[in-house]
Amino acid sequence: MVNAEVTPQRTRSSSVTQPKPKVLRPFNTAEVKVLLLENVNETAVKSFQRQGYQVETYAKALVGDELIEKIRDVHVIGIRSKTKLTKQVLDEAKNLLSIGCFCIGTNQVDLHHAASKGIAVFNSPFSNSRSVAELVIGEIISLARQLGDRNTEMHQGIWNKVSKNCFEIRGKVLGIVGYGHIGSQLSVLAEAMGLSVYFYDVLQIMPLGQAKQTETLEELLAMADFVSLHVPELEETKNMIGEREIMGYMKKGSYLLNNARGTVVQIPALVKALSSGHLAGAAIDVYPKEPAANGPHFTDYPDLLACPNLILTPHIGGSTEEAQRMIGTEVSTALIKYINQGTSIGAVNFPEVDLRAIREDDKNTVRVLYTHQNIPGVLKEINELLADHNVEKQYSDSKGDIAYVMADIADVSDEHILKLYNAITATRANVQTRLLY
Repeated sequence: MVNAEVTPQRTRSSSVTQPKPKVLRPFNTAEVKVLLLENVNETAVKSFQRQGYQVETYAKALVGDELIEKIRDVHVIGIRSKTKLTKQVLDEAKNLLSIGCFCIGTNQVDLHHAASKGIAVFNSPFSNSRSVAELVIGEIISLARQLGDRNTEMHQGIWNKVSKNCFEIRGKVLGIVGYGHIGSQLSVLAEAMGLSVYFYDVLQIMPLGQAKQTETLEELLAMADFVSLHVPELEETKNMIGEREIMGYMKKGSYLLNNARGTVVQIPALVKALSSGHLAGAAIDVYPKEPAANGPHFTDYPDLLACPNLILTPHIGGSTEEAQRMIGTEVSTALIKYINQGTSIGAVNFPEVDLRAIREDDKNTVRVLYTHQNIPGVLKEINELLADHNVEKQYSDSKGDIAYVMADIADVSDEHILKLYNAITATRANVQTRLLY
């Protein structure tokens, strides 16, 4: 393992003594240190402990010098949304191999700088799909019956039994913007509730059930009684729903739901549409600017708080026990495969490369994991170094400025391991090199 002094061990005696090659055997992982912050789910903790890793957990996010001190010697860090892994922090992480974001987003990590240091970042983009879809169904019914306003009134001692402008959702049209994992799950649930489902996506997607795809976003907005947003945060989706879309295309008396990203909807346009009555209601779970901690910190949108039939929730779309367990399992599995086998499938900032695992009885096989700058001639150089050995399998890929080579070479003696490691790390493009055996 790069930057971690680990004594190589074979079933036979080794003549390699000092200096020790920085290697990690995939079947003896007690040297791996894992730091988990922000109350990462217990499923992840147990997964790492089963591997024999040393696991340290904290219920809160860490910042400043405390974060730097804790991250300095760990090989894996797991965070949620509040811990910020900036360039400054990552530069202090001398042994860090991988980052697990136990959530959907990765905005809290400097992905480019992490990649430049050979640090792979994994997240869980789909584990909370069902939780978000169920929340949207609840919001649709609540908006149609004005349950948020009635609840507030009752807490104020006001009895307001009305049926005007309260509706069943059966027979209404739901427009889904973004037909990915969440959008398609929502489609199935909504159709079972009697809604007619249309969706818009930049890709041509096979619809589920009776759902139909529209050619343009404007066409979808014009026909829908409920519009639910499920798009990622990209340059193309920032501010995509503004006054033009709401006031110009959405039907008077329709509803808007945003459980995607806070930057997708322009808040002033939403306030105007709700205050004027053009929209009959809205549900918002995400915001352009969100507080860093629980408590009385939601103060950036005073005009929004006064709007009628508006459901506001504190970014809880995926906040269910089931979703957190799934996220814990998915991210920890990806991290373990990367540490133990070098598999980078699912990394958001790193080339995605995989080879079948080395068997425990492959005593003389070494897996080379070579992260390097993506420049011409590197593969020729690395293959020349491996030429004296039998390369059983090899795979390489690149992403941006970083490339990644996995190669299994057979019949490597203990005497050759240090020589091989030193030769590879001395190459001009080396970012990080690990040897697994």
